[in-house]
Amino acid sequence: METIRQLIEWMSVGIEVVAVGVIVTGIVSIALSRGALRYLFQFRRGTSSTVGAAEGDKHSLGRPLLVALELLVAADVLRTVVLEPTLDNVVALGLLILVRTFLSWSMRVEMESRWPWQPKTPAEDHEAQSSVD
Repeated sequence: METIRQLIEWMSVGIEVVAVGVIVTGIVSIALSRGALRYLFQFRRGTSSTVGAAEGDKHSLGRPLLVALELLVAADVLRTVVLEPTLDNVVALGLLILVRTFLSWSMRVEMESRWPWQPKTPAEDHEAQSSVD
């Protein structure tokens, strides 16, 4: 039984490491694709071309962050439910999930620039359809 507990603990830690890797990869990909220093200098000067770039960066960084949040929730659920299912740990897990859900929802609103109950624009529908193909 102890071997199984140890294996689950390692799997939980592994999922957390993957989540951190997803975040780091997202940040590095933005830095490499934009030429980070050049972009920061343009943004500081207020160049108009940085507005569109900032929107693209928001989407490019938002997706990995959302995936990482989901992975962190999975690791917490695995650790809490399987390893230490005490009432205190379940309450702490519930609060973590509540906070991470709020963060996820807030990031999605920021990325899509609309509330979830608002209809999608035709451009968003076209973008979603082209990403499926």
